[in-house]
Amino acid sequence: MNTPLTILCIASYFKGIDFLKQCKREGCRVLLLTSKSLENREWPRESIDEIFYIPDNNNEWNMKDVIYGVSFLARSEKIDRIVALDDFDVEKAATLREHLRIGGMGDTTARYFRDKLAMRKKALNDGINVPPFVHLLNYDNIKNFMSNINLPYIIKPRMKAGAIGLIKINSGDEVWKALDTLGDEQSFYLMEKFVKGDVYHSDTIIKNKKIIFISVSKYGLPPMEVAHQGRVFTSRTVPRDSVEAEEIGELNQKVIESLGLVYGVSHTEFIRSEDDGKLYFLETSARVGGANLSELVKAATGINLWEEWAKIEKAKGENYKLPEIKNKHAAIITSLAKQEWPDLSGYDEPEVVWKLKKKYHAGLIIASEDEKRIDDLLDEYVRRFYDDFFTTQPLSDTPND
Repeated sequence: MNTPLTILCIASYFKGIDFLKQCKREGCRVLLLTSKSLENREWPRESIDEIFYIPDNNNEWNMKDVIYGVSFLARSEKIDRIVALDDFDVEKAATLREHLRIGGMGDTTARYFRDKLAMRKKALNDGINVPPFVHLLNYDNIKNFMSNINLPYIIKPRMKAGAIGLIKINSGDEVWKALDTLGDEQSFYLMEKFVKGDVYHSDTIIKNKKIIFISVSKYGLPPMEVAHQGRVFTSRTVPRDSVEAEEIGELNQKVIESLGLVYGVSHTEFIRSEDDGKLYFLETSARVGGANLSELVKAATGINLWEEWAKIEKAKGENYKLPEIKNKHAAIITSLAKQEWPDLSGYDEPEVVWKLKKKYHAGLIIASEDEKRIDDLLDEYVRRFYDDFFTTQPLSDTPND
């Protein structure tokens, strides 16, 4: 009798439900390590063999406690895989793999998929376009950057995700004020040229360092503008056979090869500069994209990235076969809502294939084989969202699960 594969899933935020369910369908023994504060969330307990809770403060974990706890668990459990379900868990999983000597992404590669400075330096060394940047460390280097690179700049935390912690800089004085504010934390940040242009994201499945599936989409507005200025968030798939999608796919492949992801899934962002028309690599990750973008990919292609990630993780990239891919156009619209439970019943066209169910949020996805129909509906629905639901609030310093 074959012993089932044991997968330890790490989730400091409530996500990865389809991954957990698919692991169980694959016949795996599924263990979940999560925050104590998430104990009462709707985890798919029928698909989880055991759940272990780590004491947390706003989802922050003491890694010594984590190592002690998982090492104790390993006295009775033979752990075959360790998987991070959220961006903020990538380092935790890598540290545990290194400590227990379990195969998979180690500390160095994990750094390339979490640390914005590390990923930029590695990509630049391998000939990939990135916006000009400087580590907020050596003041002579910072002054040299400011002498050679025109304003505006953007200050970014190296280890956070999305638009959290971004600071737009419009003058030299603002640079030094920001450094004073950051104090001893400034080495955990970088500063780069603020590039204006269209921002794209590509969501991929990787096998043997090769992208075997990709879905390319373009944000309606840059995520930073949505998060910091308050806007309705949209993203729309780019036609799979377009020159645009092909160009992004080729650059994405170079990024994956440069940073060294062997197998799994990735969410990567690029920007096309208004000034020179070139594509620049912004950032990447070794996980499924947030903000319900996996639902957008599913609506357009039929591919559930969480489920496919579970399959390819179990197989370690071997003997994995990609399901049949559909070819539809799709778009997602989400917004903070002034109502606790927004009423989306008036958005009832047949193209609406998914609706968000979350307090004080409104969201939906539309999909169709008709590209113009998606464009028209997207324009109409965005206008209606501003009238029906839209509200704003300050951006939190921690991600919303």
